[in-house]
Amino acid sequence: MPQPKRVEVTVGDVAVSLSNLDKLMYPRAGFTKGHVIDYYTRIAPVLLAHLRDRPLTLKRYPNGVEGTFFYEKRCPAHRPAWVETASVWSGRNEGYIDYCLCSDLPTVVWLANLADLELHTPMARAPDMDNPSMIAFDLDPGPPAGIVECARVAMTLRQAFEVFGLTGFAKTSGSKGMQVYLPLNVPGVTYDDTRAFSRGVANVLARRAPDEVLVDMNKAKRAGKVFVDWSQNDRHKTTVNVYSLRAMERPTVSTPVTWDEVSDCADGRVLSFVAPEVLERVATMGDLFSEVQTLQQELPR
Repeated sequence: MPQPKRVEVTVGDVAVSLSNLDKLMYPRAGFTKGHVIDYYTRIAPVLLAHLRDRPLTLKRYPNGVEGTFFYEKRCPAHRPAWVETASVWSGRNEGYIDYCLCSDLPTVVWLANLADLELHTPMARAPDMDNPSMIAFDLDPGPPAGIVECARVAMTLRQAFEVFGLTGFAKTSGSKGMQVYLPLNVPGVTYDDTRAFSRGVANVLARRAPDEVLVDMNKAKRAGKVFVDWSQNDRHKTTVNVYSLRAMERPTVSTPVTWDEVSDCADGRVLSFVAPEVLERVATMGDLFSEVQTLQQELPR
């Protein structure tokens, strides 16, 4: 029996209008908008800590992953009154932009209903947008390299952090690669600091393993290598948030993984998780990324 075009639900203490719940968002997987809303509702208890106070760039797929998509920085004018925003200076051409903030379950559900499949966030929290709270290393494989080769680079990154007495955390990108985060959560850190550190580490990796690693953004040079993208550590850049769905053929998720899992992946065991698997992992393993928001670490000077 088909779903009604629009339904009203109560989330917390507010009413949220949902539409087209049976629309296929991932046609080849039979994953509907209703499934998307259900996933984000159930993952919200761990997701919200990673979204809180981070201005959100929406990546919306109104007709599913096989249709066109668009990015949306400005929080939609039709947003409900209870959706929080942050006014952020985004450059001379754009001026101040009111970004959405996702602080509660009703906002999670509202965003999912907008077909905001992917959640993209910056390295800093509002209002202190010049103080990044973490560093991201985005490991992007050039075919025929894949996530296995990314895992090998991630293990090397972990060893580099340990030299400085720092702890990193890994997650799948939900697409082809892997990302390694270094939590900071201390005042006084600037993007000049995080760029210098991430660029320096990436360059050392590329010098030591030039056949496996590169830092050149030229895609033509990436075949069979892992591009270590340190440039994500910039005030105006965002990365896919942990626990976000990705717009792939299946409803894959950017998923936190243990270092033992990364080591196994480096030995050939491919890491990839879809939404139901991630919910099961959180139920049994908890939030493997929780310390990214709380662990305080000083960068070496």
